[in-house]
Amino acid sequence: MSDKCDLLIKDAQAVIPKIGITKTNILIEDGKIKNLSSSIDGIEYTASINANNRYVLPGLIDPHVHYGVFSPIEIASETESRTAALGGVTTIMRMLRVYEPYTQEIEKQLQGSVNNHYIDYQIHASILNPQQVSDIPHLHKSGIRSFKLYMNLGSTDNRILMDMYPSQNNHLPRNVNITDELCFQVLSACSSLKNTTVLVHAEDHSTCARIIEEKKKESLGHAKKSNSREEIKADQKDEKNLKTDTAENYNPLKVWSECRPPISEEIAIKKIMKMGRELRSNIYFVHIGSNHALNTILNERQLGGCNAYIETCPHYLTHSIDYSNLRGKVVPPLRTKNDIASLWNAIKNGLVDTIGTDHVANTLALKYGQNGDIWTALAGFPGLATMLPVLLHFGVIQRNIPLTQIAELSSYNAAKIFGFYPKKGTIQKGSDADLVIIDLEISKKVTPELLQSSSDYTIYDGMELQGWPTVTISRGKIIMENETVYQHNKGHGKFLK
Repeated sequence: MSDKCDLLIKDAQAVIPKIGITKTNILIEDGKIKNLSSSIDGIEYTASINANNRYVLPGLIDPHVHYGVFSPIEIASETESRTAALGGVTTIMRMLRVYEPYTQEIEKQLQGSVNNHYIDYQIHASILNPQQVSDIPHLHKSGIRSFKLYMNLGSTDNRILMDMYPSQNNHLPRNVNITDELCFQVLSACSSLKNTTVLVHAEDHSTCARIIEEKKKESLGHAKKSNSREEIKADQKDEKNLKTDTAENYNPLKVWSECRPPISEEIAIKKIMKMGRELRSNIYFVHIGSNHALNTILNERQLGGCNAYIETCPHYLTHSIDYSNLRGKVVPPLRTKNDIASLWNAIKNGLVDTIGTDHVANTLALKYGQNGDIWTALAGFPGLATMLPVLLHFGVIQRNIPLTQIAELSSYNAAKIFGFYPKKGTIQKGSDADLVIIDLEISKKVTPELLQSSSDYTIYDGMELQGWPTVTISRGKIIMENETVYQHNKGHGKFLK
């Protein structure tokens, strides 16, 4: 008796989280994995891909993506889901920021996303003022089960851009003040609902704001402009050579790291974990990049009482303050080479749960800000398409981290935490056919053009990385093949409820 399928992936080395690597053929029907078969005898199929004994991983889930801030969502959802697919990502989770009531804004944002994504997507709703706490049940009913607290916003360090209104290309800066009372209210509201997670940006804003003001006064002795607009324009053709301050021995990223010290992370982590234990919350710490913050969470975990998940980002695994380039400004800041080593050791020992890119779809002209200095430069940079190559090059190739562990970090764990499993995050019968074929022999020099984002720069520009995705499949559709993202699949991506 023959077995039929829409798509057959032949001769695959399937990397199955928590199980291992198995040589198999993957049968896909109606967007689902129909079966894993050791033989293709008697199988009828409409189309096939020969993996040629290459590894096939579950499609990556990026739980931390900012898009819709620098272009409206109907545009950003196309450009940034395209770069995601290029990098083997099949699900992105958007960090949505609106200041008005979600009851009047969420449907507009969801409608703006329809028919524009190449891959599936979900939303984390940021709670930015007390009035939005009452919107949490409405958002939960709409299928949004995760909510974000920006503990870094307050005092004089409280300015942040909201997501644009759909179909309107206007930046929307707002002043946001996150109080302890608001944090407790959000945790309390979420704890009363099923399967909710609270994402936390853990920095104490009063500590950071005080030091920033002190450092600004100190910086008056340095050249205030690291690059004039003319220098930036001239150097855009050779960005890898761009340095960010003309004053000798002045490192803007070191200054920025000093402005936001790890102790500020410790203060925020301990504060939110105390609340979380009282309310038995699910807390997810985003973008952990310092050894100090990591150890603080691990110590708090031992006290029990609530779940505490740890996310780190690719840039904290590759870049330190020695990068000394304004392109590397991010919040929390890049730290030291010792912090990089500590994070890799934590990954090897299974202490880090997920990798999120903290992708920000801005451009170089916007990045450098009004004065081209550390104070006016924007925080954040693109990273979606380079997440998997970074993990393969620096993790698998250089540090011998098993591919199964990479699959757990980049897909399985996020699926479990955010309620997608077993639909997402694995390779098994009945799961969505979200898959990425990789080639560990391929080396490429990174360029902005290669990554196909709306951003015109990358902190990996000029870097040679070994290990790249060659095919990305989302629910059985071949979205990307050999660097080509198929335009006809625009709109294939669905909102995950």
